[in-house]
Amino acid sequence: MQTSAELKNLLQRIDHKGYPAYKDTRGSYEFPGYVLSIDHVQGDPFAAPSKVSIHVRGKQAGFPEHLYQKDCRRTAVQDYLLRQFARQVEKVSFKAKGSGKSGLMAVSRPGQEVLERSACQMDAKNGDIVLRMEIGFPANGRTVNSRELEKIFFDFLPECVKGSLYYRSLKKEAVETAADLAEDQEYIREQLDPMGLCAFVADGAILPRESGVSGRPMKDAVRFQSPESLSATLTLPHHGKLTGMGIKKGITLIVGGGYHGKSTLLKALETGVYNHIAGDGREYVITDDTAMKIRAEDGRSIRDVDISMFIHDLPNGKDTVSFYTEDASGSTSQAANVIEAMEAGTKAFLIDEDTSATNFMIRDELMQRVVNRDAEPIVPFIDRVEELYQTYGISTVLVAGSSGSYFHKADCIIQMNRYEPFEITESAKQAAAEFPLPKQDIAPSKQPDFDRKIKPDRMFREDNRLKMKTMGKDSISISREVIDVRYVEQLMDTEQLASLGYMLKYMQIHFFDGKHTLTQAVDVLWDVLQKKGIAAVCESSYLPCGLARPRKQEVFACVNRYRRLGL
Repeated sequence: MQTSAELKNLLQRIDHKGYPAYKDTRGSYEFPGYVLSIDHVQGDPFAAPSKVSIHVRGKQAGFPEHLYQKDCRRTAVQDYLLRQFARQVEKVSFKAKGSGKSGLMAVSRPGQEVLERSACQMDAKNGDIVLRMEIGFPANGRTVNSRELEKIFFDFLPECVKGSLYYRSLKKEAVETAADLAEDQEYIREQLDPMGLCAFVADGAILPRESGVSGRPMKDAVRFQSPESLSATLTLPHHGKLTGMGIKKGITLIVGGGYHGKSTLLKALETGVYNHIAGDGREYVITDDTAMKIRAEDGRSIRDVDISMFIHDLPNGKDTVSFYTEDASGSTSQAANVIEAMEAGTKAFLIDEDTSATNFMIRDELMQRVVNRDAEPIVPFIDRVEELYQTYGISTVLVAGSSGSYFHKADCIIQMNRYEPFEITESAKQAAAEFPLPKQDIAPSKQPDFDRKIKPDRMFREDNRLKMKTMGKDSISISREVIDVRYVEQLMDTEQLASLGYMLKYMQIHFFDGKHTLTQAVDVLWDVLQKKGIAAVCESSYLPCGLARPRKQEVFACVNRYRRLGL
């Protein structure tokens, strides 16, 4: 390891040389209170910025052990430090001048969710901190301008580190609050199953967002207040007593007029699989972390999925036990999404009729009279929803605004009126009795076949330098092969998509051998992540700063949408 003085001498030596001279700076340098590591140097001032990491030893950082030894607390503290560092960096980015990306200082900018990220990591054993970022090394044209880089390394960066990565420099109450909140959130999630719940929405929660493209809470929004009949109280480790609405396992129907908050509640439940920062309004909206949003997805590919639970006896004789298509219809795609979610281990479906295929969800009496059941290959979801819970233990939370058929199936019915929830189960059941469902003779379904053994894709083995990039939260591109995940709605951050790209590549190289099932491959991957962290799947000389950990369910979803999947 070299000293900061040696780095300064090196920068002075290469000043005004050709840009490739910056390659000599790669390495680690001891600064007062931390180590600066230059992990990757860009080849050109217009190329992707250089990768830099800052290492602070636990003793120097000074964080108490109780803040980082427990996983949920450590993730929350990492998130807090990253946000503080980002605020510091924002003040000095591009203060160093030059061409192209010269002077850029960038770090991950988290949203409202608290995710495990490669940008900031703490060691659970000793409290060591690693913060990863990108810096555009300054140039005049394509000539080294090391004087400006010297400003970044010796003036700007030390101030950012000083103001955000040392316990003594931070508001101790704020750090403690972030960790305590995460532990309270984790406690609620652990209590859901013993309490017979699949979700919990705290009284006082703010569910509406300020706009459709913003994650921040709406100002002056109606705060959530649980109906007395659904009220549940928990005693949290730090917050103490907390009361809210418990959504019981089984079939829950959310109804109400348009714009009264049905989809807003469902959206809060979708994001409730993740923890949220203080002030978000949804801090205590907690959902079973395996819950999956299910919707129609016209045009997606389906590879050998057993959809016979919902679709069978196709007129063209096509196999639905091992169904394959490059261009699925709305009903077929939704059926596949249900089965794939079951394969991923979900215990709760979250469904909005607005994004569902009507013919997959219901068939009214008139349609059944006109089109005989024998001529209809689709068994609608309404005929399987009870079986899914009773046989497979999968609850359903469904938003409905136009069809009352599900009143007969629901265990609990919640009406949203001006963003206020009311339980109307009894009155809705009484009204539904006047409109009985036609008698059905539906045979129980057989257990879906999840024995899909994935064959390797030679592209990954022949070319270990595959180019990967993400297009927002819409898709992942791997060597020009695009994986469309825009309708995997519980992906909250572009950095999760970047991680999914690395995970797919890792499984292709190590686990997809035609012998392991998809479930086995994902389970082994998850075990690797638990033991070694996300760095294990990158298999490169340095860990990129822009990675965030997705759920296991999103790993399944990504693989299932890869059109070159070998089966």
